[in-house]
Amino acid sequence: MVRSSHFVRLVMLVAIASIALVACQPSAGGASPASSAGAVTVGSASSSLGTFLTGPNGKTLYTHAGDSVNTSTCTDGCLTAWPALAVASGQQPTAGSGVTGTLGTFSRSDGTLQVTYNGLPLYYWQGDAKAGDTTGQGVNGFSVALVSGSASGTPAASASSSARGY
Repeated sequence: MVRSSHFVRLVMLVAIASIALVACQPSAGGASPASSAGAVTVGSASSSLGTFLTGPNGKTLYTHAGDSVNTSTCTDGCLTAWPALAVASGQQPTAGSGVTGTLGTFSRSDGTLQVTYNGLPLYYWQGDAKAGDTTGQGVNGFSVALVSGSASGTPAASASSSARGY
């Protein structure tokens, strides 16, 4: 009877530890989608807009017209709508298949290391529900980040900032 009780306690302890470990992992669409190993691989996908960059979760990455090399103009509510692709301290992003530009990072004012492509900060769009969605194209100065590094076509008409939540 005592042996059985110890076994049940051990199984419960392992189950609780596993749940806690999973709960502490970063979310796939958040500002820091680094895996447990800290690696962030930027990949690519194609649509009618061209071949564009994707984050480790497969979702589309965007750049902002107001940004410049290693400088982001997206703060506060903008970052809520457009989460930055970030890496953990000491990590560097890696290029997946089809990614030909230069990946790097810069330190945002809050200390976050944001990933860049050819020097331009990369973001997700809160409105993209799944991999391959490009619903942020043309919204508030954001464009799909093309592998070529050029602007991704003519931006669609965008709603006002207040209608988009920032």
